[in-house]
Amino acid sequence: MNQLTESNQPLFNVWCRLIGLSSIGIFIFFIPITINDKQSIPLDHIVSWIRNGLGDGASWYALFMIIAGAMYPIITGNWRNNLTEKVFLFLKWLGVIAAILAISKTGPAQLQTPDMLPFLFEKLVISVGLIVPVGSVFLAFLVSYGLLETIGILLQRLMQPIWRTPGRSAIDAVASFVGSYSIGLLITNRVYLAGHYSPREAAIIATGFSTVSATFMIIVAKTLNLMEYWNLYFWLTLLITFVVTAITVRLPPLSRINNDAQYREPECETGHRIKTAIQNGLEVADKAPSVGKNVLENLKDGFIMTISILPSIMSVGVIGLLAAKYTPIFDWVGYLFYPVTWIWGLENGMELARASAAGLAEMFLPALLMKDADIISRFSAGVVCVSSILFFSASIPCILSTRIPLNIGQLVLVWFIRTFLSLMLAIPTALLLFS
Repeated sequence: MNQLTESNQPLFNVWCRLIGLSSIGIFIFFIPITINDKQSIPLDHIVSWIRNGLGDGASWYALFMIIAGAMYPIITGNWRNNLTEKVFLFLKWLGVIAAILAISKTGPAQLQTPDMLPFLFEKLVISVGLIVPVGSVFLAFLVSYGLLETIGILLQRLMQPIWRTPGRSAIDAVASFVGSYSIGLLITNRVYLAGHYSPREAAIIATGFSTVSATFMIIVAKTLNLMEYWNLYFWLTLLITFVVTAITVRLPPLSRINNDAQYREPECETGHRIKTAIQNGLEVADKAPSVGKNVLENLKDGFIMTISILPSIMSVGVIGLLAAKYTPIFDWVGYLFYPVTWIWGLENGMELARASAAGLAEMFLPALLMKDADIISRFSAGVVCVSSILFFSASIPCILSTRIPLNIGQLVLVWFIRTFLSLMLAIPTALLLFS
């Protein structure tokens, strides 16, 4: 560890980075505080303060970000890459139209009912548009100063026997959960192309760990009125998500993917795991950029992510809500999940099964559709939103854009297995907590 003093800065400063700056991130995301009789995590308080300060300007900000998101693929030329990009370019511009209708309160009466465009735009799109860039600022403290690397080494002995992935994949898992699926997929794709993951390991990580971030989970919890149970909801959802992953890696299609890798991870020396974990964390903290530079880079990435997802959320969200309200599509798929909800005798069993099916289109739909249900169904829907991981408005196209060897058929099958198992675990957990 003393070698650190010869690199960038004194060892004391490096310890301050690892412990002090990482603690700021932990506080912002995980420590609930009460302000004006409202108990929530600091990030939620900050976003609420910004939104209240913007007033009506928040709607125009969201519209601007949606238009920017529709323009971005044209400016970069990414829309020419493949058919998926072309389809999503169309959906993004459909999102622009939907946002304009939401602000102007014009268009078909079916879209202007309180549970359609107004709810989607006011409660979801504006909130996501603010919380992602603001959250990205504080993610710099959580993911950049050695905390993830320290956790990764400490969890190395768990990863291979439970999830059949190398120890370093713990970093991907935590990066996805506290950052975003796009960050996790970026890491996974790079490591896979470098030969350090097998095709199966990369597929497991992409479909099992690359879930929505803690910032998105706040939106889900707020929509379902679960913020008073935030820490309970967060940690139980994380646990259920990873338990489901441990099961799916042992089932087709993931279990049948080639598991050969060019480079295998060396085993950590027995008896020195904590020392190695701390050393690794200190090295990362030492080499990390300054706080100012890090925050600016994360803010830039946050805005890019915001403009990338808002138009799709708006368009796919509207399509999903219309399909859920006026077509039997999700009823049909929901019947596949209904046996799980029926076993537990839930009052809103069919509604929960139907909402879970809608999650394939957009991960927020189960929360939107179950926002007025009982606490058992709301909590279960909140878990399914996160634990199912795969959805067509964002994560599936992101995976397809990588070199990870997964096709649409495999992804839909994994989604079904994950959703079924998530309901199997979430419902009895909610019953134990709230009955």
